[in-house]
Amino acid sequence: MSNVQEIPQMVSQLVDISKQYVRQETIEPAKRLGKAAGMGILASVLFAIGGLLLTMAMLRTILGVIGDGPIASALGYLIAVAVLLAVIGILGWRMKKYVE
Repeated sequence: MSNVQEIPQMVSQLVDISKQYVRQETIEPAKRLGKAAGMGILASVLFAIGGLLLTMAMLRTILGVIGDGPIASALGYLIAVAVLLAVIGILGWRMKKYVE
C-alpha cells in the first residue's frame, strides 16, 4: 500500500496525466479539424471566384460572337447564366455521392 505522505504526490501526478490526456484527445484534434475546415472554406471561396471569372469570360466571348444590340446582349446573359447553372447542377449531382 501507499504511504500517507505519497498521496499529494499521487494526486498531482493524476492531475498532470489527466491534463495531458485531455490536451492529447480533445485540443489537438480540434486544432487539426479547425485547420482543415479553414482550408476547405478557403478552397470554396477560391473556386467561387474562379467560377465567377470564368462565367464573365464566357459572357464576354458570347457577346463578342453574337454582336451588339439589347436582344443579343440579353441572350448572351441568358446563355451564360444557363451554362453556369448547368455546371453547378452537374457538380452538385456528382458530389452527391461524397456527401452521403
